[in-house]
Amino acid sequence: MELTFYIAAAVSVLATIMVITRYNMIHALLYLVVSFLAVAVVFFTLGAPFMAALEVIVYAGAIVVLIIFVIMMLSLTHEDVEREKEWLKPSVWAGPALLSLVLLAELVYLVATSDLTVPPAAGAYVDAKAVGLALYGPYVLGVQLSGILLMAGIVGAYHLGRQKKKVIHRFLQEKPATERSAAL
Repeated sequence: MELTFYIAAAVSVLATIMVITRYNMIHALLYLVVSFLAVAVVFFTLGAPFMAALEVIVYAGAIVVLIIFVIMMLSLTHEDVEREKEWLKPSVWAGPALLSLVLLAELVYLVATSDLTVPPAAGAYVDAKAVGLALYGPYVLGVQLSGILLMAGIVGAYHLGRQKKKVIHRFLQEKPATERSAAL
């Protein structure tokens, strides 16, 4: 168990370094997903399978999909479509795929060798129902405000990133060669 913790932690650190050093947003996003999955494996090895599931569902699922939609809204040019064809080469997804395979092998090993019972903890056991009741009970205002903040961020990113049509005055526009010769 201890070796799998260190391997998952190393994968997480390596993937996070790759997120920071990538210039291309899609490449960084692939490594970000691997980093979130590695942190989920770390939670699982520490005896917190519910936190591992939340890590995968909330971060690797919802937030990454949100980022992908924002990227899709901001890059709509023809050059970006051509560049996207280059991104589909195996050299782009080989690194994240290799790190994900290491995490998958660790997870299979953990599931095969453990009985999936929660180890006794120093604190009280908190199940999913208690977390849901807490989030949508006394903390419902915080959940709603964070949703509004995320929506405002998406709308702001769309308005900042959209390409505006350049308006050039008709006297400043370059005339075609046929009109120039007719004017002389």
